[in-house]
Parts: sequence; structure tokens; C-alpha cells
Amino acid sequence: MLSPRSFAQHLERDLDAVTAGLTLPWNSGVVEGHVHRIKMLKRQMFARAGFELLRKRVLLA
Repeated sequence: MLSPRSFAQHLERDLDAVTAGLTLPWNSGVVEGHVHRIKMLKRQMFARAGFELLRKRVLLA
């Protein structure tokens, strides 16, 4: 676990990204939704089928 000081140092290293994330109107909500859907499909199919079937489900879903 990060200490508060270590956490602050990491934030300072990525200050431009943190500032952009807090000030710009864009977000990654749509992308995160797609990632969530793909992870859900992967969990449903875990140890049941190979990559090809997972690929077909992702492309058709």
C-alpha cells in the first residue's frame, strides 16, 4: 500500500495527466463500458472454450 507521501509523489510525477483529467470535459466512459462488457464475456466463458469462440462472441455481442 502506498503511503500518503508516496501517493503525492506519484501524483506530482503525472501532474499534467491529473490536471487534464480534472479540467477537460472528455471522459473514457464509453471505452470503459466496452472493456467491462468484454471482461464479463471472458469471465462467463472461462475454461469453457478457446480464443476463437471468445473472439466471435466479442465481435457479435
